[in-house]
Amino acid sequence: MTTSSSDFSGTMDVQEKHQIDADALQAYMIENVDGFEGPLEISQFKGGQSNPSYMLSTPNKKYVLRRKPPGKLLPSAHAVDREFKVISGLANTDVPVPKTYCLCEDPAVLGTMFYIMDFVDGVVEWDPAIPHFTKEQRAITFDSMNAVMAALHSVDYKAVGLEDFGKPTDYLARQINRWSKQYKASETEVIPEMDKLMAWLPDNIPAGDETSIVHGDYRLDNTMLDKESKKVIAILDWELSTLGHPIADFSYHCMTWRLEPELFRGLKGLDLPSLGIPTEEEYVAAYCKRTGRDTIDNWDFYMAYNMFRLAAILQGIMGRVVDGTASSPHAKEMGARAKPLAVKGWEQVEKILKK
Repeated sequence: MTTSSSDFSGTMDVQEKHQIDADALQAYMIENVDGFEGPLEISQFKGGQSNPSYMLSTPNKKYVLRRKPPGKLLPSAHAVDREFKVISGLANTDVPVPKTYCLCEDPAVLGTMFYIMDFVDGVVEWDPAIPHFTKEQRAITFDSMNAVMAALHSVDYKAVGLEDFGKPTDYLARQINRWSKQYKASETEVIPEMDKLMAWLPDNIPAGDETSIVHGDYRLDNTMLDKESKKVIAILDWELSTLGHPIADFSYHCMTWRLEPELFRGLKGLDLPSLGIPTEEEYVAAYCKRTGRDTIDNWDFYMAYNMFRLAAILQGIMGRVVDGTASSPHAKEMGARAKPLAVKGWEQVEKILKK
């Protein structure tokens, strides 16, 4: 049994601070993973800003392990147990998710909580312009992403055993409060626009409430695409999922159209028709059609809220950089984007105030 590099795309040697006991893991998998047969080889995925993820390879099968990182953690963050619960709950729905095997809550096994699921053999694309795809392939991918998110928001969460997955009301108010606290807990510099957003957002939440399962971080690089069809075959990284407002979730996904490529893998400023990528308006219309809506009101509010929320998430990454617990080599670069995102979020509010 070895803990080494592999030739799988997107993996690397396990980082020193994320080493795990391969013998202990194999013994655990023999007891808890149906059909498991060693020997086991372990490598680490390059992604995963928050929860370190590992490729577990055997002669006959590949698995993925996600675990809480070691060290000081923010309250309620790194909830791999919640990821496991929602992925397992969605197993027999139209939402594409990997098969799950087990959740280990005993830190005596590997040091932190973890779960194991199937490895889905697809590709993860990080640049939403997907430059090496054809125009037709991009159109297929974006249509598939839209359809999958609509499917997620259409799941009867009570019927799949997720009625207790979150509180069914006041999602926006709770999220604004939560991310304000998380931001303050990770604050490394004063960002005036974040302070303004934290003051303005709670008093301007739109009327009307809806509840569905929400992913919380749905974007292209949190999906796995089929190598041939280019359609979504798995949604990844469910750490922020809960019961919440579907439009808050969908508008987070749609920030891609409002952000420049250099700021946070956005599409703003690109010639979308020539790329085969729908405009923001076309993408929203497709989602509305799939979910039986006529339109979406208060769109700029949702954009401001989501830019604030993403800025808070990125500030959390910067906090982990300072603490020395960040799992990605790109964490510092990501954390530095909190401030420009907060500025853009306040710009959305200023658009509303001018109306």
